Amino acid sequence: MENQKGYHVAVVGATGAVGEQMLKMLETRQFPLASLKLLASARSAGNTVQFKGQDIVIEEATPEAFEGVQIALFSAGGSVSKALAPEAAKRGAICVDNTSAFRMDPNVPLVVPEVNPDAMADHNGIIANPNCSTIQMVAAIEPLRARYGLERIIVSTYQAVSGAGAKAIQELNDQTKAIVNGEEVKKEVLPVGSLPKKHQIAFNVIPQIDTFLDNGFTNEEMKMVRETKKIFGDDSVAVAATCVRIPVVKGHSESVYVELKDDFELEDVRRLLAEAPGIVLQDNPEEQDYPMPADAAGKIETFVGRLRRDLDNPRGLHMWIVSDNLLKGAAWNAVQIAEELVARNLV
Repeated sequence: MENQKGYHVAVVGATGAVGEQMLKMLETRQFPLASLKLLASARSAGNTVQFKGQDIVIEEATPEAFEGVQIALFSAGGSVSKALAPEAAKRGAICVDNTSAFRMDPNVPLVVPEVNPDAMADHNGIIANPNCSTIQMVAAIEPLRARYGLERIIVSTYQAVSGAGAKAIQELNDQTKAIVNGEEVKKEVLPVGSLPKKHQIAFNVIPQIDTFLDNGFTNEEMKMVRETKKIFGDDSVAVAATCVRIPVVKGHSESVYVELKDDFELEDVRRLLAEAPGIVLQDNPEEQDYPMPADAAGKIETFVGRLRRDLDNPRGLHMWIVSDNLLKGAAWNAVQIAEELVARNLV
C-alpha cells in the first residue's frame, strides 16, 4: 500500500562498511522515510550514528525490533540474516538481504533492478541482493543479452580488498607501510578462510576469493555462475569465472568475454550500452579513456569500456567492467530495490 508520508525502514548491520553506505544512499537519494531504525549486535547497541545531522541510537537486532518496520535492509552477515530476516518478514517487513543466505533459495527473488525488476513482485518477504561481482557484470551484459541473446560468459575479476571487509583494508594498508619501511609483513586476513595465511596482498595478486570447492573453482566463482543463471532466468547460459583479489581498496574490475547468439555491430553495442540505465560507456582507448576503480569509487554507476570483437569468433565480444563494490555491488543495489518496491506500490 502506498504511503504518502514515507516508510518505516530498518538497517541491520548499520555500523558495518556496507551499512554505512546504505545510510548514505538513503540520505543522498532522499528516500521517503517516516522513521529509520538502526539495528546491530548487542555490542554496538547504545552507540549513535549520524543521519541527516541527527544522532540515531543503535538498537540491538532482535525479532521484536522489526515490529512496524516496512522495509529492512540487511548487511550483518549470513547467520544474522538467516536468523532475523524470516522474523522480520513474519512481522510484515520486506527484507532486502545483502548476504548470500537466501540468494539461491528458489522462493527468494535475486534482483538487479536494471536486469530483472519484475522478479521482486514474487517476494515472500525477502529479496536477495546478488554478489557484488555478479551485479556489475549482469547489469552491463543485460542490454546485449536482450538484443542479441547470450550463449556464454567467461569472466576474470580483479576485486578490491573492501569486498573482504574493514580488516582486509587495514591489512593492505599495514602491509604496504611495512614493505615500504623494510619491516616484517604480517599476514592475518587474506585470503579469507580457515587455513593459515600464507600470502601478502600488498604489491601482490591472490587468485583466490573464498574457499576452494571440489570442482577446482572457489565459492566466489560458483556464486557468479549460479547467480548469473538465476538472474537471467536461463540455465542454458554457460558461465565460468576466475576471481582474483588485488591491492585496491575500493572498486571491482572485470575482464568479461561474452558470446552472443546473433551477429552484432560494435557501434550498435556502444549505443545500447550508452543508453542503458545505470551504465556509463567509457570507451575511448586512444585517449586513455577506460574504466578504472580509482575513478569509479564513490559512484553508483557501472562503467564499461575496452569493447572489441573477438579475433576468432565473430559473435564474441570482450568488455572491461568496473564498479564500486560497496555501492552498486551492495548498498546502492539494495536501496535501489527499495526504491523500486516503492515505485511499484509493493510496500
